Amino acid sequence: METLEIKKHWENVYNTKDTTKVNWHQPIPETSLRLINELNISKTDKIIEVGAGDSFLGDHLLEKGYTEITLLDISEKALNDVKFRLGEKATTITFSNTDIIHFVPETKYTIWHDRAVFHFLTNKADATNYIKTASNSLIPEGFLIIGTFSNNGPDKCSGLNVQQYSEKELTDIFKIHFTKIKCFSENHKTPSGGSQNFLFCVFQRNKNQ
Repeated sequence: METLEIKKHWENVYNTKDTTKVNWHQPIPETSLRLINELNISKTDKIIEVGAGDSFLGDHLLEKGYTEITLLDISEKALNDVKFRLGEKATTITFSNTDIIHFVPETKYTIWHDRAVFHFLTNKADATNYIKTASNSLIPEGFLIIGTFSNNGPDKCSGLNVQQYSEKELTDIFKIHFTKIKCFSENHKTPSGGSQNFLFCVFQRNKNQ
């Protein structure tokens, strides 16, 4: 799918659906928060969440005292919903209404966080470009936290095909720029009571990349 087509799809999702009931909704992103906390970074280190949508990760990071947060998403409506929800607090966050495929970083981040974006990149060239962009966006030895559908997870999300991954597959495609710290699988309970199996991995950017 081309960028305009993808953007149209996600703008329609956020304009027509109650996103507290969609499968990916998490009122408290416990796994993401735990993984970020485990990395023991400074509260002033820069964190970017790619494919943020209208998630609550930014809210919780602010509550925990992090001050350098960037939320990136292709949907303007999703980001506007976050701004409305946060009110005055939104002025402390950087918002980027961008397709991740065309993202050009203007700064370097300590953490790149992605829960459920990478697996939408079913085109190999797009996936390769994403990995290069993530590496270029991070400080030397910065961290990448990524969550994708595992081989036991869904093969579609929001009507779009996704690429499922095993730990070996995900590690192998990131290893040119990153070293694996750990991976684990986890079942996400959806608002409707269903279950989706995710693979989460934490990688560290290779120092000399």
